Amino acid sequence: MTETTPGDAMRLLSGTALEVAPRLLGAVLRVGGVSLRLTEVEAYLGEGADPGSHAHRGPTARNASMFGGAGTVYVYLSYGIHRCVNLVCGPAGEGSGVLLRAGAVVGGLETARSRRPTSRDDRDLARGPGRLGSALGIDLADDGSHLGAGRIALTLPETPVGAVSAGPRVGVAGEAGGADFPWRFWITDDPTVSSYRPAVRRAGRSG
Repeated sequence: MTETTPGDAMRLLSGTALEVAPRLLGAVLRVGGVSLRLTEVEAYLGEGADPGSHAHRGPTARNASMFGGAGTVYVYLSYGIHRCVNLVCGPAGEGSGVLLRAGAVVGGLETARSRRPTSRDDRDLARGPGRLGSALGIDLADDGSHLGAGRIALTLPETPVGAVSAGPRVGVAGEAGGADFPWRFWITDDPTVSSYRPAVRRAGRSG
């Protein structure tokens, strides 16, 4: 397996998120001493194109990195505690990206275990985007960095992963989370893939 350079990353991620997301399955993401083989991802399109995307309403202080162009790393907090990792796709200003949802730890297992002491077993260490970010030691300081140029590196698989499944995105409300948006991709039958959960409407909120 060959680690990507910043130029490789830009070429790999130069397409739309829908094109790039399945290609990332089986790739290994390395942060510091922990390496993770990606088994589940979700595609999010850019401004005005995807109501489920952080980029839908345009750039803000929070999502600015999502408009940074191919190879940019976008990290955000979910529920104020979970650090979720995205790889930006396409040209700068478009806002397309891939959320890294789950993976299998293939290096630095003891470090990942120390970061996820409540995991039931090793398959659970990075099952879900918040757990993935925690197992890798991702921090908000990683937001806006560039793949292959900082501490986050990607290694592409030498052979295809085999069967790939697609389905609705997890926890995305409204039509953007339905069957017409099968924009979640995962390695079929891989034990580290997270469980599907539809969005839950919160009491007292509409839209």
